[in-house]
Amino acid sequence: MIINTGQRTDIPAFYAEWFANRVKEGFVCVRNPYNPSQVSKYRLAPDVVDVIGFCTKNPAPMFPYMNLLRDFGQYWFVTLTSYGRDIEPNVPDKQKLIEDFQTLSGMVGTDAIAWRYDPIFLSERYTKEYQLHAFRQIAERLKGYTKTVVISFIDLYPKVRKNFPEAREVAKADRLQLGQEMIGIASECGMTVKTCAEGDELASFGADCSGCMTIRDYEKAIGKRLIAPKRKGARAECACYLSCDIGAYNTCLHLCRYCYANADPAVVIAQNKLHDPKSPFLIGNSTEGDQVHEVPQHSWIDLQERLML
Repeated sequence: MIINTGQRTDIPAFYAEWFANRVKEGFVCVRNPYNPSQVSKYRLAPDVVDVIGFCTKNPAPMFPYMNLLRDFGQYWFVTLTSYGRDIEPNVPDKQKLIEDFQTLSGMVGTDAIAWRYDPIFLSERYTKEYQLHAFRQIAERLKGYTKTVVISFIDLYPKVRKNFPEAREVAKADRLQLGQEMIGIASECGMTVKTCAEGDELASFGADCSGCMTIRDYEKAIGKRLIAPKRKGARAECACYLSCDIGAYNTCLHLCRYCYANADPAVVIAQNKLHDPKSPFLIGNSTEGDQVHEVPQHSWIDLQERLML
């Protein structure tokens, strides 16, 4: 099976010690974000967890614990954008992040790491020319360290409208121009562009519009075929295979203004104060009335395929 860590928060950046403790103890508890008394308990063991998916803007805090993950398959998305602290106030220095990306690639291999350049938006400061120049600069530094770059354009979810009211959707003509030029730059650097929930409007320029976190991506990362149960994407336009996320909303301290997972910075800071690295829960601990469900788990690896490798 697949365990995801990154649809609700950034565990490697802010909760690496907690995650390491969960791996050492062999289980994690996750509250249903819409019904907190419902708790899912997952085993974290390589005999049932085939791949752990990470999405992060800062992988370095996880580096001291990578030895704990050696028996798990891994697939990493690392986001590197062009934005400054006016948009991403707590994201580390981008030059350092490029170096950390290169380090991580050396640890897990180029098939197990992808670069995310998203969300893309335009403003007086972040013009098309700015975006294309920054994209090229980063792509050239990551050449040989990944084969995949994911792009998407900003979606104005309610939380985004609240925290980033001046944000505007990117017009189709601009999406097509940016997409086409980014696909060309990526190709020069040995990368395929995947789009995230953007339909197929960039397919004619050479983008892979089949989804940015698919079963095929996980299979390439671990070198094995997975027989995975069918699941729908998080949204109608999403083709990604998302399952068993162990994060929690309103806990990412990057406080990026375009974030869909944080309601308010004050809520995030208050939540973070409840974090205990030794707790089975990311935030808080067990409480009276919790209804704990031990999730049935088994490996999805095709044993016949594995014998053929």
